[in-house]
Amino acid sequence: MKTFIFLALLGAAVAFPIDDDDKIVGGYTCPRNSVPYQVSLNSGYHFCGGSLINSQWVVSAAHCYKSRIQVRLGEHNIAVSEGGEQFINSAKVIRHPRYNANTIDNDIMLIKLSSPATLNSRVSAISLPRSCAPSGSQCLISGWGNVQSFGENYPDVLQCLKAPILTDSACRKAYPGQITSNMICLGFLEGGKDSCQVSFSVLLLAKPQAFPPYFPFPETQIEKLSLGWIIRDKGEIWDK
Repeated sequence: MKTFIFLALLGAAVAFPIDDDDKIVGGYTCPRNSVPYQVSLNSGYHFCGGSLINSQWVVSAAHCYKSRIQVRLGEHNIAVSEGGEQFINSAKVIRHPRYNANTIDNDIMLIKLSSPATLNSRVSAISLPRSCAPSGSQCLISGWGNVQSFGENYPDVLQCLKAPILTDSACRKAYPGQITSNMICLGFLEGGKDSCQVSFSVLLLAKPQAFPPYFPFPETQIEKLSLGWIIRDKGEIWDK
């Protein structure tokens, strides 16, 4: 079965967590440099993740918004300098105009880098999807989120997790009254693995509140909702 890649926005602050629900539970340590589009958003500390979509633009979650952000590319262990990292400040941080912090609808934002990233084996862009992935598709999520369902354990090294897209009916049953037409669910109904309040590749994930670790989680679909916004309103990201 084909694995779809998540734009890896999974975030978890090391020293100053912004949300205790940022998690990636039941995953594994990503092979070094295997997720070259993954970025760390830094404001004196790591607080969220994002994905490089071309040399000068990053997509992340709107709930990660700060007016000034340093984007760190080529990271694996965020606690040390391993060589090859690139630190680039933001020139613009643009939230989706219809982002709703209460419902977490339209949970997507764009970050324009002040200078283009140097693309190489450690830093490369991921293409945005051109169609919606069907239920049952396996998705790759990555980030530095809390790896424990209960308590805290924020890893310094990048974590990966593969999880399936669930049907719309299963999604709405898991989150009654909370799923908008812009959201889908990704996860495991049987439990053991989970990823909360994050955003990653084919999809952007947004979890409105803490749920039991055996629940799947909802997300904003880039391809369904936000791709048109990116191309229509921020078309300069495709400029050479």
